[in-house]
Amino acid sequence: MERAQRADRILDAAGELLLAWGYGRVTIDEIARRAKVGKGTVYLHWKTKDSLFLAVMLKAQFRIHHRQLARLRADALEILPSRMMSRQFLAFQNEPVLRALYSDDGDILGRLHDTARNEFAELMSQGDRNLRRHLEVLRAHGLVRDDTDVQHQQYALLATSTGFFLSESLLAGRAPDSLELRTEILARTIRSALEVPAEAVPVPGTAHDLGAGLEPAADLGSGSEPGPGSGPESAATARLRAAAAAAAPEIIDVYEHFTELCVQEMRRQIRD
Repeated sequence: MERAQRADRILDAAGELLLAWGYGRVTIDEIARRAKVGKGTVYLHWKTKDSLFLAVMLKAQFRIHHRQLARLRADALEILPSRMMSRQFLAFQNEPVLRALYSDDGDILGRLHDTARNEFAELMSQGDRNLRRHLEVLRAHGLVRDDTDVQHQQYALLATSTGFFLSESLLAGRAPDSLELRTEILARTIRSALEVPAEAVPVPGTAHDLGAGLEPAADLGSGSEPGPGSGPESAATARLRAAAAAAAPEIIDVYEHFTELCVQEMRRQIRD
């Protein structure tokens, strides 16, 4: 417990200094001083400054992932890619440390990514496998298109989302002022590219054929209720909910396992 508390103090100190000074000015000496530990103690847990800040990012990402899992359990429609990524985009805005790292020098972000591939190689690989499995389950239940390769869908989803995240800094002066509007643009873009319209979602348990030429999925808004003016839930929306409910348990199981892996990784880092 003492090791865990000490590691948390170091991570908190690193995050506070990152926000106050920016990545380039923060030193291990200053982090140790703020955390009230020796410099050598910091190096007991993390070999380099990059490794330490990756741990700061992992802790913030874990908070986002934990809240995402709670949403999946509460509302099966949260398994839809447009909802999942737009919620993560909003969550990103509420994590100052992540925003600071994404808005800092692009070379630094690239270097951290390279370090992450070494430090968290298995965790990153598992994250990719999880997203692939997520899309495969959605395809099997007729919730996303199946007229293109799932690997291509995964790339499109990640590339689109990453672009929106980075644009918060790169296009700050040319983006819509409202965060809600930027979030809706992200959701609409993903929905149009990947998802199936509610009226085309098959009844759970029946065969389906989602050939090319589908129109974008119906906009269900940012909450769990049908869109404005829809009145009582339509049969199409009811089918969408039923298909999502059928797919959700397997997807939730995938992300519950990933949560355990994240916890194990964070524990591994604080051993001395």
